[in-house]
Amino acid sequence: MENEKIKVVELKNITKIFGRIVANKDVNLDLYKGEILSVLGENGSGKTTAMNILSGIYAQDEGSIYMNGEPVSINSPHDALVLGIGMVHQHFKLVDVFTAAENVLVGLSKKDYINIVNKGNKNLSGFNVKEVAKSIETMCDKYGFVLDPNKKVYNMTVGEKQTLEIIKALYRNADILILDEPTAVLTPQETEHLFNVIRNMRKDGKSIVIITHKLNEVIEISDRVAIFRKGHHIATVDTDKTTIKELTDMMVGERLNLEIDRTEPKDAEDRLIVKNLFVKNNDGRVVVNDVSFVAKSGEILGIAGISGNGQKELLEAIQGLRTIEAGDVILRNPKENRPATFFHKTLRRIKELGAKGAFHDPEGNPINFKGMKNREIIDMVNEEKVLFNEDEIIPLKGKNPLQIRELGVRLSFVPEDRLGMGLVGNMNLVDNVMLRSYRHGHWIFLDREKPKNLAERIIDELKVATPNAYTNVSKLSGGNVQKVLVGREIALAPKVFMAAYPVRGLDINSSYLIYNLLEKQKREGIAVIYVGEDLDVLLALCDRIVVLCDGEISGIVNAREVTKEQIGEMMTRKQEVQL
Repeated sequence: MENEKIKVVELKNITKIFGRIVANKDVNLDLYKGEILSVLGENGSGKTTAMNILSGIYAQDEGSIYMNGEPVSINSPHDALVLGIGMVHQHFKLVDVFTAAENVLVGLSKKDYINIVNKGNKNLSGFNVKEVAKSIETMCDKYGFVLDPNKKVYNMTVGEKQTLEIIKALYRNADILILDEPTAVLTPQETEHLFNVIRNMRKDGKSIVIITHKLNEVIEISDRVAIFRKGHHIATVDTDKTTIKELTDMMVGERLNLEIDRTEPKDAEDRLIVKNLFVKNNDGRVVVNDVSFVAKSGEILGIAGISGNGQKELLEAIQGLRTIEAGDVILRNPKENRPATFFHKTLRRIKELGAKGAFHDPEGNPINFKGMKNREIIDMVNEEKVLFNEDEIIPLKGKNPLQIRELGVRLSFVPEDRLGMGLVGNMNLVDNVMLRSYRHGHWIFLDREKPKNLAERIIDELKVATPNAYTNVSKLSGGNVQKVLVGREIALAPKVFMAAYPVRGLDINSSYLIYNLLEKQKREGIAVIYVGEDLDVLLALCDRIVVLCDGEISGIVNAREVTKEQIGEMMTRKQEVQL
């Protein structure tokens, strides 16, 4: 660090309790002038709580905060602003119809302008949009930001919105910046630009705290790393004296294997065919524009793109949750030489298929059921003596979500509200699993034994932190709710499994459990479609990657042969690439 080591913040014995949960216990943490401090920890480790206390969102129950050696009281975000502390949250707090300059002024009273921005000078000549625009241009020149102060927020990229949030804090004379997952939705090029800006702010004497899960970025950008575990601050280490392995071991308290054991696809066959698909979003705008690709059995197909480029709408259309405006989605159902069952087919449908010559018996003789009684046909099916001649080709367009699920196409989408996509908070794990299976019961009384066994398997394999399988889902942490959501869909043995942001918000240990679980599904012959935000993971996990830009495919690439930088370019610039 170029600046002299001056301690600007000191947390002493900070404790914060929510009900029976001890979020922070006797936390001691220092921050120096002109340094970049990364804060690491698993879900529920207390790292975010500690930063929320420093930024005034929470007040500590015990302990003290010192700034420049003097005790301070921070009871609100406004108190933090007065003290020069600004926090940029992962979810931006901007007004879409306002310009950048107008957003900078939002929430700033004349009193705050005098006391915080103008540092006691009562001259209000700069308290207008035009002067703010000039200030933004000055900050852009000083730190390397790229932002048009007169641009409306709804026309901005994610990177520009983040830049605006940082500028808002700097305009309020923040000397301490807390950035929550700042690179979560940025391209590699945007991330590198942000890091250059952060380094420039460090040279100017700013102190920056970065909350992140991306260990490679921690090593690249930070000076020191603070590690939290189970509410305690475990250690703060110099970045140049540690390794990713050491950091992960300190985070979880044990040695971890953080590798994705990717295998080569074996016996890959076309399973899901998407042809010239057009889909609109809720505003009526086409966000999936003439998209075509094939997902194969026994492979993981990644989908990369800047957030909001049609990924969500694409998967929802395949699952039947959103109307397909044009194009086709076709499932190639693996049926050749496999027995027909009454799980997906009614007796009437089996008789219709038999009349069309769809079946043969175990000796290879054709079966058409001509002259046979219903009881005879039922017995043959139950004894697995009715075999398909070939795979089924099933158009999914026009089918409802339940019909598509019954065909074995399953979507696990992890939204910000994890209880909003198929899990019921006031039901326990067993009942939530039963939501996917009760229709297949044969009696008026539901069989709870199979759902119970499945729930216990999910708890065991994904290490879900819960007292037992009969605990209400609403009592679990967000990360554990996510494990239940993903685990339930995978456990039902789909033919096509679509995982959208399955590790969003999970700690590194839980994330790798999910990655290797997806790899396991691939080895079992399932066609896996993975939508993620971390390009390093997409490259390490997937076999092929579909890259989206403005709702169109800009490339379908071999994940073993493409670089992160190449994908980043395709995410921001349409160019047809096949590797």
